[in-house]
Amino acid sequence: MLNNRFVTGAPVWVDMCAPDLSSVSGFYRELFGWELQQGAADVGGYSQYQLAGRTAAGAMAMSADEAPPAWTLYFRTPEVDATAKAVEQAGGRTLFGAVDILDLGRMAGLADAAGVPFSVWQQGQLKGLDVLNEPGSLIWTELYTPDVAAATAFYGSVFGWGTTEAPFPGGSYTMVHPADGTPDDMFGGIVPLDSDPAEEAAYWLPYFQVDDCDAAVAKARQAGGEVRMEPVSMEGVGRFAKLADPAGARFAVLQPSPPGEGQ
Repeated sequence: MLNNRFVTGAPVWVDMCAPDLSSVSGFYRELFGWELQQGAADVGGYSQYQLAGRTAAGAMAMSADEAPPAWTLYFRTPEVDATAKAVEQAGGRTLFGAVDILDLGRMAGLADAAGVPFSVWQQGQLKGLDVLNEPGSLIWTELYTPDVAAATAFYGSVFGWGTTEAPFPGGSYTMVHPADGTPDDMFGGIVPLDSDPAEEAAYWLPYFQVDDCDAAVAKARQAGGEVRMEPVSMEGVGRFAKLADPAGARFAVLQPSPPGEGQ
């Protein structure tokens, strides 16, 4: 699962955008216990979702013309400009160029060769999220893509990710870890897009940990969200479901198996 060592190529941040953050903040408060901390003018109004005083995610109000409601993952890089160049050389593109965020760090918005948006973060004063692998925080990531081999090659060339294949019903599951990590540092999976008939376009899907997957799904429904996939259980993994907030931003929830279960 994720860890807070925040090495090169690892997820360090996640944020979402919606036309009206007030319309979704109640949803996330009910689901995860998050409180929205409104951003100041010197960071363009960029806000944060706080979990017991710790930053669990970022948030930005953006009109539908600027960007559709969505969650975005940020991966650590020692040099944003060099990573943007590597992305373009690997067949991806730059969505917006490198920009400094006060003394917090430097970022850029990019897209992989299949057109999937993601961002990169060069650490300044801000290293990354305050909380991971706890209820209400990021615990896993998945890339849904039309070509797993091509995606593995793309991110391998950009970040140097290593991969491990795990048995999976109907085939295998490709898991990724940072270049200077080990299989114990796995933070995500790369999944064939056609494995989910409901998906039409490739995208990154963040998973947030919950204590009770079924209860979280019930809360999401009651709070105006969409259940995109009902809860399912997988031995050695846990129970998970795919959701969308009231604005349409997609994410998943995971109730992990107790340590040692399924081993």
